Amino acid sequence: MIPMLKIGVMGSRETVIGFKALGLDVFATTDAAEARHILRRIARPEENYAIIYVEENLAAEIRQDINRYKDSPTPAIILIPGRDGTLGLGQSALQEAVERAVGSNIL
Repeated sequence: MIPMLKIGVMGSRETVIGFKALGLDVFATTDAAEARHILRRIARPEENYAIIYVEENLAAEIRQDINRYKDSPTPAIILIPGRDGTLGLGQSALQEAVERAVGSNIL
């Protein structure tokens, strides 16, 4: 039997609470140390997270931890803007991923 894959969202309570209504697993935190711990725990293969959305503000503080997973097929870690708007980190990460995959900037 194939396990059910999950989607998680990490960030401030204000950012992640709406995702709970959509049935996603939410992890409310603004503390970098706690975010590192959560990310390491839920990124384990046995946790079955296919996608983990991380608020950009938080991602900026744990960038090195996120980079560990950039070449892994799962979980895909996707940066999302917080309630105060975007920092442009998500767009930059997407552009880097496309360049790695395609070999040039097509965006």
